[in-house]
Amino acid sequence: MVIVVLGDLMSDVVAWHAAPLAAGSDTPARVELHGGGGAGNVAAWLARAGTPAALVGCVGDDALAEVALAGLAGVDLRVRRVPVARTGTCVVLVAPDGERTMLPDPGANLALRRSDVEAGVEGDVLHVSGYALLRAETRPAARRALALARERGLRTSLDPASAAPLALVPEFLDLAGPVDLLLPNAAEAAVLGDRMWSVAREVVITRGAEGAQWSNGARTLGVPAEPASVTDTTGAGDAFTAGFLSHWPADPEAALRRGAALAAEAVARPGARPAR
Repeated sequence: MVIVVLGDLMSDVVAWHAAPLAAGSDTPARVELHGGGGAGNVAAWLARAGTPAALVGCVGDDALAEVALAGLAGVDLRVRRVPVARTGTCVVLVAPDGERTMLPDPGANLALRRSDVEAGVEGDVLHVSGYALLRAETRPAARRALALARERGLRTSLDPASAAPLALVPEFLDLAGPVDLLLPNAAEAAVLGDRMWSVAREVVITRGAEGAQWSNGARTLGVPAEPASVTDTTGAGDAFTAGFLSHWPADPEAALRRGAALAAEAVARPGARPAR
C-alpha cells in the first residue's frame, strides 16, 4: 500500500519560551529549525511507521528548502522546486506547557498546480492536508487531486488543517466533495458540525490528551491518549494521522491505537517530525 500525501512543506522556526510572552519586550527562548508542514509531517511519520509514502508539494529554491525536506528519508518525493520562490516558513511558539501557536507563511506552497497532481496522484490512498483546499491559490490543484483519486480508485483521506482558517471557508466540505475518511480535531469538528457526515464515510476526531474516536455512523470506537511527557505538541496530529492511516481501513481500533502511540512519541520530542 502506497499513501500519497498532498499539501504543505514548511521550514519551522520553533521557539520554546521559558515564560509567558512579555508583549513589547523580551522573553528568553531556545530557537531551532525543523522540517514542518502538515503534508511533510504526515509523510515523515508514515515512513517512521514503515508504510510506503509519496509526497506531492512545492518548495522554493532557497536554503530553507533543505530544512523543509529534512527527515523524509524513505519517502518518494514528488516535490517541485519553484524558481525564485521562498520555501514556506512557520514561526512556532511553544509555551512552557508544550502548547504551540503558529504563524505560517506558505511561500512556495502557493505554487501547487494541477500539473503537479496529474502525475503525483498514483498509489492506493490519497491524503490531503486541508490548507491546500483552504487557500484559493491551491484549491484547484487540491480539488483535481481528489477528483483524480476517485477516478483512479484510490481511497481518500482529508485533514481539515486548522479551526481558525476553516471557519473562514464555510464551503470547505462542498469544495472537498465525498471522501472516505475525515480527520478533524475537536475544534475543527465543532466548526464543521454534523455536515461532516454528508461527505465522509468515516470520521476520526482527535481530542489531545482525551484520546480519539472513530465512527462510520453505525459503529463507534474510542481509545485514550498514550501517556507522554509533553515537550512540544507541534505535529502531534500529523503523527496520529500517519499512525491511523498505516492500519486503515482494515482495523479501526488498531489504527486508533497506532495513531495514539505515534502522537505520544511526537509530543515527547522537539519539532514536528520523528527522530531519524
